[in-house]
Amino acid sequence: MTTASPTTASPTTASPATPTQNPSAAPLERLTRLLGELTGPGQPFSPEALAELDRTEAFPAEACQALDAFGLRRYYVPAEHGGALESFDVVMGLLRAVSRIDLTVAVSHGKTYLGAAATWIAGEPEAARRLGERIAEGTPVSCALTERHHGSDLMGGELTARPAPGGGRLLSGEKWPINLATRAGLVTVLARTDDNGGPRGFSLFLVDKSRLAPERFTHLPKVPTYGIRGADISGIAFHDAPLPEEALIGRLGEGIEIIVKALHLSRTGCIAMSLGAGDHALALAAEFVAQDGGGLARDPYVRRELGEAAAGLLLADATGLVAARSPHALAGETSVISAVAKAYVPTEVDTLIARLLHLLGPYGLLRPDDPHTGFAKVERDHRIIGIFDGSSLVNRSALIEQFPRIARGYAKGRWDAEGLAEATNPHAPLRPMRPREFGLVSSGGCSVMAGLPAAVGELRDLAVRGHASTALTTVAGRLLDVSDRLHQDLAAIRFSPRAVPGHAFRLAERFESCFAAASALHLWLRAAARARSSLPETALLACLVKALTDLEEPVDDADRTVFDDLADAVLARPSALFHSLLDHVEPTSSQEGAVS
Repeated sequence: MTTASPTTASPTTASPATPTQNPSAAPLERLTRLLGELTGPGQPFSPEALAELDRTEAFPAEACQALDAFGLRRYYVPAEHGGALESFDVVMGLLRAVSRIDLTVAVSHGKTYLGAAATWIAGEPEAARRLGERIAEGTPVSCALTERHHGSDLMGGELTARPAPGGGRLLSGEKWPINLATRAGLVTVLARTDDNGGPRGFSLFLVDKSRLAPERFTHLPKVPTYGIRGADISGIAFHDAPLPEEALIGRLGEGIEIIVKALHLSRTGCIAMSLGAGDHALALAAEFVAQDGGGLARDPYVRRELGEAAAGLLLADATGLVAARSPHALAGETSVISAVAKAYVPTEVDTLIARLLHLLGPYGLLRPDDPHTGFAKVERDHRIIGIFDGSSLVNRSALIEQFPRIARGYAKGRWDAEGLAEATNPHAPLRPMRPREFGLVSSGGCSVMAGLPAAVGELRDLAVRGHASTALTTVAGRLLDVSDRLHQDLAAIRFSPRAVPGHAFRLAERFESCFAAASALHLWLRAAARARSSLPETALLACLVKALTDLEEPVDDADRTVFDDLADAVLARPSALFHSLLDHVEPTSSQEGAVS
C-alpha cells in the first residue's frame, strides 16, 4: 500500500477451426466471430433455436457443445494449472460475449468456472492440476452451497461430512437449489464438519459423482424458473456418500474462508453475464426505435430515455472492468470491490431493462422468436443474476461491515496508487493473480474512492491545458463533494453486527453509485494519458451526470442534454454493439481478452 498525492498519471456444432477464425487472434475476437456464425439459420445460437429451448425449458446442450468445441473451458482453468486463463478479464470478456447472445447458455456453461474457483483459491497444485485436466476433458463443475431452509446463511447449513470408519468422510444431506447440480460431473460442496458449526465448522469437498455408487446420491427435480428456463437449476442429496481424503479442498475448517474468497471471483463472473444482458437489451431497443420509421427516434422523451439507459450501461461497464482487473491489481481490496460490483451492476442493468421496456411498450413483451424483439426473454433471464452468488442485500451487508476501514482510508488519503493505475488501464499488463492476498475484509479500504480527489485534480489540470471542458470539471467537482459527505457519513455510523440500521443500506447504494462514477473517471483519465490528447468526453460526462441523478443530487437541465448526445451514438449503429467509454481503452493486440 502506498500513500499517494495528486499527480499526473501515465490510463451445427462448430469447430474451433472454422474457416473465418484466426487462431492467432485474441480469444474474445475469435469467439465473437464464431458466435456471429452460430446465430445463423439452423445453428445452435439462432433466435429460433434459443426461443424453442426457452419454450420447452430444455437445456441448451448443442450451444454448450459449440462452446466446448471452441475451447471455452480452457479459459476457466488458470495457466499455472494447465489451462489458458492468464488474467481474469479474459474469462469475463468471454462470458459477456456469450451473454450478449443468450444468458441461459452463459449461465449453463460458465458455471464450471464458478464451480472450480474454490480449488484455484485453495492453491494446492496437485489438486488444481487434476481438476484442470477434468475440465479440459469436458467435465462440468457445479458449486453446492445453499440449502432449502437456509438460503444465503451458509453457516446454517446442515449437510454434514463426518469421519468415515476407514478414513475419509461420509457426506449426508441436501443442497438446493443449485445450478448444474444434475448435469455436473464434479460438485464443490460446502459441508458441516463440526457439529457446533461456526466460522471454522465447515469444509469444502470436490465430489466426483462418477466415483459414487448410484444409491449414494439423488438428483433432485429441476426447478421451474421465471427466467433462464432451460438451465439445470435443481439440487442434489447425498446418502452417506464416501469421500476420499483427497476430496478435501484446502484444510479442514477452512470452507467458509475459502468460499468467501472464491465468491470474490464468481460474483465478478456474474457481472460479466449481467453486462452481456445489458448489451443485448440496449441493442434490441435501439434497433426497434430506429426501425420505427423515424418517429420514435425523433421523440425527445424516447431519445432522453434511451440515452440515460446507455449512460447506466456505461457506468456498469466501467464498474465491471475495474472489478475484473482488481483480483490481480488490487487483490487486498477484492472483498470491497466484488461486493460493490455485484450489488451495483445487476441492479443497474435491471433498471436499464425496465426503462427500455417502457419504450418498447407491448413489443417488449412478445415471444422471444417474434420478429420485432426477443426483449421479453432478456428481461426474464436477467432477473436471476441479482441473486446468484449472493443477492444485492448480502453484498451490501458485506460492504457495510467494511465502512470503518473505507472511511479511514479516504480520510487519510491512502490508496494503492500502482494497483489503481493497473486496475484502470486495460493496456497495462496485469500482475499474476495472488489469491492468498484475498481477504475477508479489505486490507486498506477502497483505492478507487480514496483516489477520487486526485483524479478530480488531474481532470482540472487537463481543463487548464484545454483538454477537458468546464462542464466536465464542474460535474466531477459535484461528485467529489458528494463523495466527501458520504465518507463522513460512513465514518459516523455505528451499529452492532446483528443490528444494522436501515439507512446503512442506503449509504451502501450511494457508495456504489460513487464507485461506478469514480471508476469511469479513472478509466477516462488513463485513456487520455495514453492518447496524449483529449478524448471525446461525452461518455464520461454522461456517466457523471447519470451518477449524480441516481444520487438524487441537483443536475442542471443543460447537463442532462448529454443523454441526447449519447442517444445519437446508440441510434447511429442500432444493430451493432454500443461503442462505450471502454472502447477507447481496449487492450493492444499483445494483450488478449479485456472486456470490450
